[in-house]
Amino acid sequence: MLSYFQILILALIQGAAELLPVSSSAHVIVAEKLMGLDPSSPEMTMLLVMLHTGTMFAVIVYFWSGWRRNYFASAAQLQWFAVQVLLATICTGVVGYGLKIVIEKVFMHGVQHAEIENLFSNLPLIAGALTAVGLLIIYAGMHENKSPRHSEIQPRHSFWIGVVQGLCLPFRGFSRSGATISTGLILGLPKQKLEEFSFALAVVLTPPIIAKEALRLVKSHALSGQNSVAHLFVPGLVGMVLSFVAGLLALKLLSRWLEAGRWKFFGFYCLIAAAGVLAIHFKLK
Repeated sequence: MLSYFQILILALIQGAAELLPVSSSAHVIVAEKLMGLDPSSPEMTMLLVMLHTGTMFAVIVYFWSGWRRNYFASAAQLQWFAVQVLLATICTGVVGYGLKIVIEKVFMHGVQHAEIENLFSNLPLIAGALTAVGLLIIYAGMHENKSPRHSEIQPRHSFWIGVVQGLCLPFRGFSRSGATISTGLILGLPKQKLEEFSFALAVVLTPPIIAKEALRLVKSHALSGQNSVAHLFVPGLVGMVLSFVAGLLALKLLSRWLEAGRWKFFGFYCLIAAAGVLAIHFKLK
C-alpha cells in the first residue's frame, strides 16, 4: 500500500522535474519501480495526474504577471492568445488521440483490456523517449537563433507546437515542455514567449487528463466491487500541494537556464537519464 512517505518522495520528484524539460513522468515512474509500485495501475496514474495538477497551479502563479502583461492587457491580445492556445490544443488532441487509437488497436492488438497506460511502466520505451527528446533539445539549443526571426507566435507556429505536443502524450519520457519549447526555438521564436505559451498549453491540457484518469480509477474500483473511492483521491491531494511548492522552485530554475542559453544541457541530461533508465531496467529484470 502506498505510504505518505512514498507520496512525499514522488511529489518532490514530480514537482522538481515537471517544469524542467527532462520528463517528470519518467523520473516518477523510475522511482515507483524502485519502490516496487506499478506505474500503470489506475491508482498510480491518478496520483501522477494529481501531481501534475499541483504543478499546473504553480504555472498559473508563476506566469500570471507575464500573461497579464503580454496577453491580458487588451481584449485583442487575449483573443489572439486564446486562438493560438486553442489551435495548438486541437492539434494536440487530434494527434494524441490518433496515436492512442493506433497504439491500442494495432501495436497492442490481442492484449486484453489494452490501454495506453499499460506502456507507462515500460522502461526501455521510456529510455527511447528520453533519448529522442534529448536529441531534439540539443539540436534546438545548438541551432538556436540568438536574434529570433519572429517576435510573436503565429498560427503556423501554434500548429507545429501542438502537433509535437500530441506526439508526447502517449510516451512517458518524451518531455512535453522540452519538445514544445525546442520546436518553438527551431521555428525562430523568443524563449520567454515559448515558456509562457508552452506552460499555458499545460494548464489547458491538465483538466481533461484529470477527468480521464479519474474515470479510469472509478471504473477500476467499480469492477472490483468497491463502492467508495473517495479515499483514493486523498494521496493525490497531498501530493498536489507538495508538487505545487516544488514546481514553483523548478520554474525559477528553468527561466534562469533558458535565458542563460543553457537549453542544450537539458538534452545532455536526458541522454544520461536514458542510459540510467536502461541500467535500472536490466537490474530489475
